[in-house]
Amino acid sequence: MSTTVLNATDLTSARKKFTTRQFQGKKERGERITMLTAYDYPTALLMDQAGIDTILVGDSLGMVVLGYENTLPVTMEEMLHHAKAVGRGARFALKIGDMPFMSYQVSPQEAVRNAGRFLQEGGMDAVKLEGGSERLDCVRLIVAAGIPVMGHIGLTPQSIHQLGGFRAQGKTAAAAQRLLEDALALQEAGCFGLVLESVPARLAALLTARLDIPTIGIGAGAGCDGQVLVSHDVLGWFERGSPRFSRQYANLHQLVGSVFEQYIQDVETGSFPAVEHQTEMPDEEWAALIKRIG
Repeated sequence: MSTTVLNATDLTSARKKFTTRQFQGKKERGERITMLTAYDYPTALLMDQAGIDTILVGDSLGMVVLGYENTLPVTMEEMLHHAKAVGRGARFALKIGDMPFMSYQVSPQEAVRNAGRFLQEGGMDAVKLEGGSERLDCVRLIVAAGIPVMGHIGLTPQSIHQLGGFRAQGKTAAAAQRLLEDALALQEAGCFGLVLESVPARLAALLTARLDIPTIGIGAGAGCDGQVLVSHDVLGWFERGSPRFSRQYANLHQLVGSVFEQYIQDVETGSFPAVEHQTEMPDEEWAALIKRIG
């Protein structure tokens, strides 16, 4: 009896591009949608090879890659820089560019121009923007331009000063009703999906049942159509640990830190580079050089 081992090439050879149509189809079939954030080529490549449905180039890169305190300082140029890298790394996943603060709030016309840059320059397939009913004009105009839009309600990090910090949303009946109204309005405006962030699990399940479009939860329980997490939280890149709603699958902070410590030790003790890491001249050329320089 023989055993066939599939490599990454075998696994991807039969895959097709995941599109907004497949995104919708998964909800209709009751299949869960997988999404993670990525900000660079090698991470996007690995996610794509693993079979991820959707990759979000999130403005969370401001905090986990660029070292900002929050997402507000992130610019369009920074987002496009990272989107291009992810776009080159992922062939099959649906790639979504996160529209940064003030790239769509000024006017619907500016929102369309910036959304178009994500597709034209950044290699993205769609964009995501935060907000509810106040964003309907932007969503309609972007969708009318032929650009798929994912909405984002609940905890919207770009509004943390207005919300009073990173706090769960929709915990009162009135607030929950507003989120439901926002969700239905964004669906009507043309969004192909919604991120629900930090909302009560029962409310997220209710929204998911009421909506025809898929929901992607983050800190919103298991009742959503899919889940998204920040890849750095999943990988354990930071000493601070993962948020409560996340799950840490590795501890790269510890692992990579130990690798760096070992490298430093090897250089300081002279064990690196070793003979196998060196390149040498042929003996006759070395002899010729010594003769030339006396």
